[in-house]
Amino acid sequence: MQTEVVVVLAHGGWADGSSWNKVIAGLRSEGVRPVAAPLPMTTLADDVAAVDQMLERVEGPVVIAAHYWAEHHPQAPELGPDHHGLIWLPEEAFGTAFAQHASALEQALLAATQRPLAAACISVPVPRPAWKDRPSWFFVAEQDRMIPAETQRFMAERMKARVHTAPCDHVPMITKAPAVVDILLEAAGEAAARP
Repeated sequence: MQTEVVVVLAHGGWADGSSWNKVIAGLRSEGVRPVAAPLPMTTLADDVAAVDQMLERVEGPVVIAAHYWAEHHPQAPELGPDHHGLIWLPEEAFGTAFAQHASALEQALLAATQRPLAAACISVPVPRPAWKDRPSWFFVAEQDRMIPAETQRFMAERMKARVHTAPCDHVPMITKAPAVVDILLEAAGEAAARP
């Protein structure tokens, strides 16, 4: 009997767990159990704690899928915190840089439901990342206008990750969900086979 693998999904900035809805549906249709970790986006430590709390709620092998932050693309909007220390993505950026391949309705929904991130989320050095100790996969979004594809490739190489690429924007979980599902199924299959 094969062990059930749980895929824990961690959203990125300006999104919430619902940004993974298409991937969740795709994984469920393949018999894999996905759960989305609700990240508070207040500090890196708070986000890590939220993922840890989700991991406490599941049993068996786990695959963690996370969206990333890194160096900004020249077409990305200039960003800075408001007087509350929160960084919001301008509404027009959802169509020009964040999710240019999404439908107009998807862009509007993303803008209306965006979760700002606190500057403290991205200004703290990350302690030892899990990819240093575990097998990793990386999806390079070749038409990402938030993070240059070259930066993504550098990150993937540094991780010694298995790389998949596609001509998509910053949110492949929305605009290329089947490709994301395929990568997660590959990782889940390997996790299930490990002793």
